[in-house]
Amino acid sequence: MARTVWDSSVGKKTVMAVSGIVMLLYLIAHMIGNLKIYFGAGEFNSYAHWLRTVGEPFMHYEWTLWLIRVVLVVAVVAHVVAAYQLSRRDIKARPSKYVHKKARTGYATRTMRWGGIILGLFIVWHLLDLTTGTAHPGGFQEGHPYQNVVDTFSTWYGNVVYIVAMLALGLHIRHGFWSAAQTLGAGGRTRERFLKGAANVLALLLTAGFIAVPVGVMTQVVS
Repeated sequence: MARTVWDSSVGKKTVMAVSGIVMLLYLIAHMIGNLKIYFGAGEFNSYAHWLRTVGEPFMHYEWTLWLIRVVLVVAVVAHVVAAYQLSRRDIKARPSKYVHKKARTGYATRTMRWGGIILGLFIVWHLLDLTTGTAHPGGFQEGHPYQNVVDTFSTWYGNVVYIVAMLALGLHIRHGFWSAAQTLGAGGRTRERFLKGAANVLALLLTAGFIAVPVGVMTQVVS
């Protein structure tokens, strides 16, 4: 039954919707945590340490964090694979391009694929920069995330990469939230305006919230 559901277009869209919601919930929590940087190094570093001790003593040190990471990896892989297979299926269904040259979809819809690629590359860079320290500018300090974040956004390229990725994320969320609602049956004429408004507000808040961190460093409010 699971294979039958997965092989259908509806099943793949459902997988994309559910995995997208999982990632969206994580992004909301992640953004709120990031904004703690405005309260100083002590609170931000304490928050980062707390993430590794969540669930203790029932959970061992970092077990909860690794559990979250595993869930996120599964969600990302499922989302990407379903999106790729749906895209290939769509291309096979219409091997020739549409005659209409005028775009009939919104900008976010037309850039979903490129936005996904940008976000995928960004995730790799972000992990190498602030998690492993491999691509971190200057000396990466284990256990000092505040200083590591300031180091990254003290470089012009760190700001450019991050801000471009967050703009792509905003467009992705704006379209993805609406699509997920339709796929999971939450759409409808009476709720259409509300869902579109919610998608716009959510995308705007997340984009602004994430970009607030490099802006804080650039303006030396965070230093």
